[in-house]
Amino acid sequence: MYTDSFDLRALFDQLGLESSAAAIECFCAQNKLPDGLPLHKAAFWSEHQSRFLREEIACDAAWAPVVDELNALLRGSPEDTDACRI
Repeated sequence: MYTDSFDLRALFDQLGLESSAAAIECFCAQNKLPDGLPLHKAAFWSEHQSRFLREEIACDAAWAPVVDELNALLRGSPEDTDACRI
């Protein structure tokens, strides 16, 4: 998928995930990464998603800043996931 927009919403589209603001917020609240685990090795990614994330960071490609943003969001403090219903 080609896009001129490299933002979090477009990244979720690229990954084949729901990309509404509410869906992104819920995804980040429900999928926290432990310290030391690289983003692309999280169990919730498919093989394709994992490879895409790894390659974008390794190549410092156009998506790299947004992948870094997602990485930071997934390492943030846990949110109340009870309020999150997709």
